[in-house]
Amino acid sequence: MRILVALGGNALLRRGEALSTASQQASIEIAAGLLAHEVFAGHHIIITHGNGPQVGLLALQSAAGPPESTMPLDVLDAESEGWIGYTIELALRNALPEGAIVVTLLTQVLVDSDDKAFKAPNKPIGPVYDEATAKHLANQNHWSVQPDGKFWRRVVASPNPMEIVEIASIKRLIDTGAIIICGGGGGIPVRRLEDGKLAGIEAVIDKDATSALLAEQVGADMFIMLSDVPGVYLDYGSKAQRLITTADPVTMDGYAPSFAAGSMGPKVAAACAFVRAT
Repeated sequence: MRILVALGGNALLRRGEALSTASQQASIEIAAGLLAHEVFAGHHIIITHGNGPQVGLLALQSAAGPPESTMPLDVLDAESEGWIGYTIELALRNALPEGAIVVTLLTQVLVDSDDKAFKAPNKPIGPVYDEATAKHLANQNHWSVQPDGKFWRRVVASPNPMEIVEIASIKRLIDTGAIIICGGGGGIPVRRLEDGKLAGIEAVIDKDATSALLAEQVGADMFIMLSDVPGVYLDYGSKAQRLITTADPVTMDGYAPSFAAGSMGPKVAAACAFVRAT
């Protein structure tokens, strides 16, 4: 069976946990062990991953330097994709028999520069803050901030993925039997110029939206999204919260207003998109 597994940024680094290499590596090694088990079972695995906490940390580090050295979000997306991809690949190689083919591929994803997301940022990135700290940093750094569960975080534009630039390369690698880590952080956002060339654009694409598109295009039999919560709930965070165990896209469409736009909402939308496409 061909399975695409999307590792959430908060599954790689638990919500509220220190943004340290040791914390992230410990979570990645747990995930790698589970993924290796599926490989041993004879399944072919394609892996994508989030980057929200990590790209936000890189943005903070970049902003701390001289103004002329501040890196745009597309460059930080690429940096985080290489960083996280390396750590996942390392953990997988250590969990799999010697000789297993594991490849990390930087992935560009085409978006529409006129996407409405650029006027309404809602993708959480970076560390979590209390409300007062978040609003102080927003005023200081000209950020947009929103609640994210019990905490607050910076939010950035998250346009819809239109095309995976490296899709042909990904399919060729799949045909070789390689375990592929790609589409990290939703991929590196790029736009098409009037002359047909590609150029980066500042955004963070939702990794679940890119993962659903990728799962469809590579013919995945199953699409799994892993996060740091047990499942999808109605009325999440309240005493009346209820776990959804089975549903179809029509039912989930009806529940859509209940899901946060920057967290569970995109996961539900991605799952429905994959089911409808396949």
